Amino acid sequence: MGSLALDEQLMEMAGILPYEQVLVADIDNGARLETYIVPAERGSGTVGILGAAAHLVNIGDRVIIMAFADMDPSEAQGHKPRVVLIADDNRSPRLKD
Repeated sequence: MGSLALDEQLMEMAGILPYEQVLVADIDNGARLETYIVPAERGSGTVGILGAAAHLVNIGDRVIIMAFADMDPSEAQGHKPRVVLIADDNRSPRLKD
């Protein structure tokens, strides 16, 4: 079973729903993969790559998790993406202005 376990607090801040498809980019080795999100314990700081996808990302690697929306041009004009920044320990998340 492949997926990405993500702290529920981070999911809510980013507006990502359980089992939503995401694109993951590993900053440290350049790997990219598509998978889906499964909720992890709130406040745990968990960002865990599971299953076969774990062969592409090493423990301690920094990742960017991207979720996308399908919208018409009028919706897109007013859309502001949410960017959640977290510290190296996956704690103290904050929304980027």
